[in-house]
Amino acid sequence: MVGYPETLTDPSYTGQILVLTFPLIGNYGIEKEIEINSTYFESMGIKISGLIISDYSNDFSHWNAFNSLSRWMEKYNIPGLCEVDTRELTKLIRENGTMLGKIELETDPIDFFNPDTINLFEKVATKDVVEYGEGKTILLYDCGCKENIVRNIVSRGYRVKRVPWNYDYKQTDFDAVLFSNGPGNPEMYPELVNTAKEIFTLGKPILGICMGHQIVSLAAGAKTYKMKYGHRSQNQPVINKKNNRCFVTSQNHGFAVDVETLTGDWNVWFENLNDGTNEGIIHKELPIMSVQFHPEAAPGPVDTEFIFDEFLSKLK
Repeated sequence: MVGYPETLTDPSYTGQILVLTFPLIGNYGIEKEIEINSTYFESMGIKISGLIISDYSNDFSHWNAFNSLSRWMEKYNIPGLCEVDTRELTKLIRENGTMLGKIELETDPIDFFNPDTINLFEKVATKDVVEYGEGKTILLYDCGCKENIVRNIVSRGYRVKRVPWNYDYKQTDFDAVLFSNGPGNPEMYPELVNTAKEIFTLGKPILGICMGHQIVSLAAGAKTYKMKYGHRSQNQPVINKKNNRCFVTSQNHGFAVDVETLTGDWNVWFENLNDGTNEGIIHKELPIMSVQFHPEAAPGPVDTEFIFDEFLSKLK
């Protein structure tokens, strides 16, 4: 019922048509867009290519609402459809797997577009170096970073230096590195994979999140593969292979890491309990770790925010 402003502004959804299965959408509107510290957006502007919902609420009601969902989408020229049986549509997708889709008028046909074949980082990642907070410096490689990653680190008393995905780390001093989430096919970014390999040799703490997990895994020598469905929901169960604890996580990815291709220097950290796919790896000796899910999940669940604490503890 909640979370559509955060989801629509999540850069990881770039190039995707989003189908929401909760029946009523739009009932609490959209807050006023501000450049800094908005807690209801994961980036500035809508990042999805289209929205499909079942029942649209024409009347929005919330103390913080400034605009309607429809007017907000019009501002960014994003098409949407309502009065669609989204649960039936979801059943079709679950039977056939992830498919290319398009929203078109009979009088204005368009071609299919495959977002996995282009560099999506260029569309959503920062082009400038941006700094937040104070303290020891976390070098954040922005592949389409969610704002809540920055909030989580700054709130713990650290400085974040957010840099473009193709930034040369030799230009600056830093204490740890984080590779962020982002959209698309991880094998499209060999330059960033090579950067990660070089940073491995520095012995500094490293964390990868979602796309960042796949980049770290490729740098570790593993391979990735396209999933039939992908994981795109807020209720994915994962198990910590170190202590058998289970967590509910939020996820949004269409590729996975093939753990059979990992070298002996790495351990599987987390595993998906629905399909057994990899959800995280951790180095046996170096302070390098990565997770496929979103520990910064907004809106929730927040079961795995401790990942930030475990990563940052390596700096103490």
